[in-house]
Amino acid sequence: MNLVVNGDAETGPGGTDAPVATVTGWRITQGAPALIAYSFGGGYPTAADPGPDRRGSRFFGGGNAPRTALVQDVALPAAGATGHAAIDAGRVRYAVEAWLGGYATQEDGARLSVEFRDARGTPVALSVLGPVTSGERGGRTGLLKRTAGAQAPPGARTARLLLVLTRTGSGASNDGYADGISLTLTASAATSGTTPTGGAL
Repeated sequence: MNLVVNGDAETGPGGTDAPVATVTGWRITQGAPALIAYSFGGGYPTAADPGPDRRGSRFFGGGNAPRTALVQDVALPAAGATGHAAIDAGRVRYAVEAWLGGYATQEDGARLSVEFRDARGTPVALSVLGPVTSGERGGRTGLLKRTAGAQAPPGARTARLLLVLTRTGSGASNDGYADGISLTLTASAATSGTTPTGGAL
């Protein structure tokens, strides 16, 4: 099950390139995002451009701010096959996925960070996806899938998602795009592998 709320930009206000003041499931910590419909046009990604195979009707855009950031804190399950005891025993793996992109040959882009934290809020692991460059997109408007995964770090109790959409050029529009953001946990056999670590977001 996807633990991310509204990772596909489908819920709440939006539909055009106009910035919105709130985004369901997320806190806006910088800038002002837009939740743009694939049918909106105007040079933005459409259903015919590269993107999720089973995309909904909208995607995240950076609005008109040079840097737009959204944060979501996810509580990891307390019980069950992927609950706290299983995580601490090394029997849970996580997978993070997002479709990230931009406009034509511009280098505006999107980055998703997932930081796992223990019960005290101390970071214990970090995964980062993106940004996707114009070269990786072949100079085409669209979004490409990026994934990461590892053993869930023992002691992890929450995950903080940080989506950052950045404008690199001088235009008015922040053409960092994102869609299909997910974080899932699966039960697995115990391993002795380590997980990536990083600082606070």
